[in-house]
Amino acid sequence: MVTRSSENSTRFLLSGLSNMCGGAVTNPIDVIKIRMQLENELGSKHSSRNIFKDRYYNGFIRGGLRIYSEEGLRGLYKGLAPSLMREGSYSTIRLGAYEPLKLQLGATDVAHTPLWKKITAGAISGTIGSAIATPTDLVKVRFQAVGPGKRSACRNTFHAFWTIARMEGIKGLWTGVGPTVQRAAILTAAQIPSYDHTKHTLLNAQLMEEGPALHGVSSVIAGFVTACSTSPFDVVKTRMMNQKKATSGVPLAYKNSIHCIIQIVKHEGVLGLYKGFIPNWMRIGPHTIVTFFVFERLRHFVGMRPV
Repeated sequence: MVTRSSENSTRFLLSGLSNMCGGAVTNPIDVIKIRMQLENELGSKHSSRNIFKDRYYNGFIRGGLRIYSEEGLRGLYKGLAPSLMREGSYSTIRLGAYEPLKLQLGATDVAHTPLWKKITAGAISGTIGSAIATPTDLVKVRFQAVGPGKRSACRNTFHAFWTIARMEGIKGLWTGVGPTVQRAAILTAAQIPSYDHTKHTLLNAQLMEEGPALHGVSSVIAGFVTACSTSPFDVVKTRMMNQKKATSGVPLAYKNSIHCIIQIVKHEGVLGLYKGFIPNWMRIGPHTIVTFFVFERLRHFVGMRPV
């Protein structure tokens, strides 16, 4: 007989494996997104040079080709190790804890659970996971931000943890935790509930049956909803994590999330908050599809009911 605790342990394990698969597949897209979000940082929107023209990484496809031509395939897989560590911690918690939290909120009828309970469970699980895993996200961003002709001061992931802790203190490992948690709460509140709700809406309306096709359609919709919801917070998170600090440890560009948003809008316009939207969507979409497809297949393989 499968106990509740063993089922939860299995769920966490499967969520970790499925998210790591998604992270490995979409890492090149993540690198392109980070470069585009950091390009022309705080460049004046009033200057003669339009910030949305003549970019170094001009668009998703051309940006990817430029990275490949200058840095090779290895350049597109920068930050892979911390990315997998992030998926194995943050994403494991947010996806694995979603269903237990939903049950705690009284969601006993899986097919007809109110949307607000799903959103609340997603926001809580995303907050917990991101608060714990911020150091892995920080190291991932800093490795992926290193462009051509530049060299990271850190040899590998663990050396990066050590270097940041030594230079910026243990607290430095949680640089950008505010926007990271905000983004994760919104991302998880949008991604998992939109997948869950879309899937059961289609099932209840008898428009589709349980299976890979349903999982794919639900994942695509969830990916688009998530990208639209999280792009501004993703830009803020990237900027704050990658900013330089004074020797005293004081950030040089942004004091907090609100100040970062104000500075971006002031210097780059409102659309500056949506820099890297296409690669963000192109990353979240495939990541969502791979994650939920693998998650559902693994659940079926071990005898667990679908999401």
